[in-house]
Amino acid sequence: MDVILLKDIDKLGYKHDIVTVKNGFGRNYLIPQGVAVIANPSNRKKLDSILAEEEAKEAARLEEYKEIAEKLGDVTLNIGVKSGTSGKIFGSVTNVQIAQALLEQFDIDIPRKKIELPEEIKEVGKYTATLNLHKEVTANVDFELVKE
Repeated sequence: MDVILLKDIDKLGYKHDIVTVKNGFGRNYLIPQGVAVIANPSNRKKLDSILAEEEAKEAARLEEYKEIAEKLGDVTLNIGVKSGTSGKIFGSVTNVQIAQALLEQFDIDIPRKKIELPEEIKEVGKYTATLNLHKEVTANVDFELVKE
């Protein structure tokens, strides 16, 4: 059964994705919970119009994304982490912490999905994250993990 997701669902897909699920899962869980609708032709047309509207909004924000990319071009985020004596941190740093640090230090709200980390970060040091702000605009932001 093909369904259109109305919300992000872990290990299944993102909002407005068309995914194939087992009939029982779609009929008994996703649709009654209000997180998906059946992907029939009329719902697909509605989805196309919604996606076109969102794409137009993103195109309108292109200049704003370019300004954000310029602003973040030569800055370094400082993220405090708890670590052992060897510099190995407890846990790891994810795109959620990067998004939170951008919001706290520079008052820039970027969704976590638009932040890509090069590898799993488990030690104190300097790293670079890639921000996919728009299809045409990407920015690299440097961040440094420091002991708290």
